[in-house]
Amino acid sequence: MKDKLKKYPVISICPVCKHDLHVVRLECSHCDAALEGTFTLSKFNYLEMEKLYFIEVFMKNRGSIKAIEKELNVSYPTVKKMLDEVILGLGYTPDTDDDDAAQEESKAPKTDILGKIERGELSVADALEALKKGKR
Repeated sequence: MKDKLKKYPVISICPVCKHDLHVVRLECSHCDAALEGTFTLSKFNYLEMEKLYFIEVFMKNRGSIKAIEKELNVSYPTVKKMLDEVILGLGYTPDTDDDDAAQEESKAPKTDILGKIERGELSVADALEALKKGKR
């Protein structure tokens, strides 16, 4: 009879008071042996189903952002946001990675050039030339 019971995923948050739940009984469906006590759940048990699905897709695609974008039909920033949400859900702080720093760095020269044009320190022609060469 036990083999025919529906199996549901373990919930980790109390539907009444919203506090963490803990496991107090484990039972073998083969021999009916049971263990009682207080058992812990992993950090992953406290993630929402959407985050667990993202982790599954992430692992299946070996962390390839392009492959994840394609499979989930979302943009690069969306994948990064989803990854940051998983990292936060696991109790960590997401680091700003080198890609974000490089993007900000590449914006800085353009901003400087625009400022120089605005202040009359640089002509538009010189600014175009500087942008082509990648100079400030």
